[in-house]
Amino acid sequence: MSEKNSSAVGLFNTHEDAEVAVKELETCGYDMKTLSVIGKDYHTEENVIGYYNIGDRMASWGKFGLFWGWIWGLFLGSAFFIIPGIGPVIVGGPLVAWIVGALETSLVVGGISAFGAALASIGIPNDSIVRYETALKVDKFLLIVHGTTEEVERAKDILIQNKAEEAYVHDYLVKHNL
Repeated sequence: MSEKNSSAVGLFNTHEDAEVAVKELETCGYDMKTLSVIGKDYHTEENVIGYYNIGDRMASWGKFGLFWGWIWGLFLGSAFFIIPGIGPVIVGGPLVAWIVGALETSLVVGGISAFGAALASIGIPNDSIVRYETALKVDKFLLIVHGTTEEVERAKDILIQNKAEEAYVHDYLVKHNL
C-alpha cells in the first residue's frame, strides 16, 4: 500500500520573514512537528559564538541566536551541520532525521550533499535541490511544510502571503509494507 505525501517549500530572504510565516502556519492550525526550517547562522560581521545542547534544549549565541532558540523550542529535532559547498547550516524539524539518515546510510553519492539526499528522499527533484542549495549559499531561509497534498497546497498559499520569495509543492509516494 502507498500513500501520497507532499512538501511545500518556501524561500525567505530573512529569518524574520520565515518566523512570521511559521507563526501564521501555527495560527492556521498546522502541527509544528510537520515543519522544517533551514538556514545559515554565519555572517562575517557577527560570527556565531557557540551552540549547546542540554537535554532537549539547544541554544546559540550570535546574530540569529534568538530566532534559532525559538525554532529549537518549537520544533521536534534540531541540528547544526557543516555542508561542503554551503557552509554552516542549522536545521529544525523532521528534515534533521532525514539528513542524519542520509549520512548514516551513505546516501551521499554522485556529488549530492547529505542535505540534497534528504530532500531527494522526500521526493524533491534534483533541479529543485540545486535551487534550494543555492538559496542557502546566499543566506536565504527555507521553510518546509510536510503533509497531504491538500495541506501543503494551502501552506504554499500561506507562505506566499507571508513574504516567501518563491514557494513550490513537491509530491512523493510513501510505500508501506503491511
